[in-house]
Amino acid sequence: MSAPGPFDPISLEIHWSRLISIADEAATGLLRTAFSTIVRESNDFATVLMDRNGDSVSENTGGIASFSCILPVTTKAFLRRFPAETWRPGDCVITNDPWLATGHLPDFTAVTPVFHRGALVGFAGSIAHSPDVGGSLWSADCRELFEEGIRIPPMHLYREGVRNEALAEVLLANVRLPRQTMGDLEAQVVANQVCARGVAEFLADAGLPDLQGLSSALSARADAAMRAAIRALPDGTWRSVLEADGFDDAITRICCEVTIRGDAMHIDYAGTSRQVDRGINCVMNYTHAYSVYPIKCSLDPFTPRNEGSYKAITVSAPEGSILNPRFPAPCSARQLTGHLLAGAIYKALAPVMPERIIAECGGAPTMRALFSGTTAEGDRFSQVLFASGGMGAAPHRDGLPTTAFPTNVGAGSIEAYESVAPLVVWKKQLLPDSGGAGKFRGGLGQEVEIEVRAPEEVRLSLLSDRRDHPAQGVLGGLPGGAAVIELGDGTRPHPKSRTTVPPGARLRMHYAGGGGYGDPRERDPAALAEDIRNGYVTAEGAARDYGVTP
Repeated sequence: MSAPGPFDPISLEIHWSRLISIADEAATGLLRTAFSTIVRESNDFATVLMDRNGDSVSENTGGIASFSCILPVTTKAFLRRFPAETWRPGDCVITNDPWLATGHLPDFTAVTPVFHRGALVGFAGSIAHSPDVGGSLWSADCRELFEEGIRIPPMHLYREGVRNEALAEVLLANVRLPRQTMGDLEAQVVANQVCARGVAEFLADAGLPDLQGLSSALSARADAAMRAAIRALPDGTWRSVLEADGFDDAITRICCEVTIRGDAMHIDYAGTSRQVDRGINCVMNYTHAYSVYPIKCSLDPFTPRNEGSYKAITVSAPEGSILNPRFPAPCSARQLTGHLLAGAIYKALAPVMPERIIAECGGAPTMRALFSGTTAEGDRFSQVLFASGGMGAAPHRDGLPTTAFPTNVGAGSIEAYESVAPLVVWKKQLLPDSGGAGKFRGGLGQEVEIEVRAPEEVRLSLLSDRRDHPAQGVLGGLPGGAAVIELGDGTRPHPKSRTTVPPGARLRMHYAGGGGYGDPRERDPAALAEDIRNGYVTAEGAARDYGVTP
């Protein structure tokens, strides 16, 4: 039996804050016990608390937004496979199936039941990007899903506190970094256990039998906030088209149509490019997550997120398109398509809410370089550089430099990065003139130079875009600087493929800048002068883009 309602506003706020802190505590548990720098340094994870229906109640404040949106969807899929009455204390179910979870194999989802006084009251969930899933490395050039790594259907990693050693043995036999891979998975189990303990303590302190009444109240509050924000906009339909590099000659074309009717919004991607036989396809879970999240950021940024935040927004994409591919389409680099959706949505809505959108981001999609090989001691390594281009400019300020959006993965410590792999980062600095000119300037990209210090050749996998299609400005703003990847000898490797590089080779990457907002001629002269003093804009850039000679 659920607690009676409604809750008074003060109690609701207090309860909600504590539930968020429980998710944050779970995140701390994951960070402190994870093995890979992907989790410990780069923040590529999320923790979510859900009620017994699998609806999200709270999520950690620094988690990856797409993960938090998708975890309830995956938990509901688990419940269809394993009905609620079959779950036991000490269970943990995992999967990395792209169509059930986050859209590519490197992300593992782990869900643990939460019990209170012998009854199932909810679920604790976590998602983390694994350091390795076997197969082709994290790459963009595979032809089908089966090349991209091992796929684990929903299975018990733990059953009543006992680890499924057969599953663990199969998984670890298929990955290059078994210690890190299992270490991160076990860290997810720990995080879920921390969350479960916190919920039991909370229910005891609050005198509640379960989470259902509170979950309904919190969801209704989040839903009401989003619907009020949508209702404040005029009814109508707005459209945009965004193009990206795609793969070779197959340019990605995203057609976006946003319709507002009353307090509801529908986002439709009819006309978007068909799925391709390369790993940049974006499954519907990921498409939905990175469609609703930008709307949340622009219309209702301050209400904490949960299941209710997105009920007013529906999303559709044609089956067989690059935003809703059919199994077994390759999708390992699905972020190279999914991260573009915020730009397409904001471009469509610019005429109706120009004060609430930003220009396209140079860090959307993110650019990744994965090095894999053997150290001088004979140990395997596989290390990803997490770095970002510049954010798009906003209606009231310049874009943030080297900051990711819509993802919020961080770069992490270069010292930690170099400590776990034979790689030396010689340069990591802002790129002058890379921010698109405008009344407000786009965020600067960066230049990174890495030397390979391994005793043998290493495999390099590149996942990038924005080479031929830089981030566009909005409402008169100019595009940001384009992405560039080249080796020390001047050759430019394929931006979405795997290659080998010899010891001593250096890789130089220019991360793209964000687009500008508004007419560059309207930029505050004092702000431009400050940019020139700081080296963000050169004298040549000022003359070319702003018509000003310093």
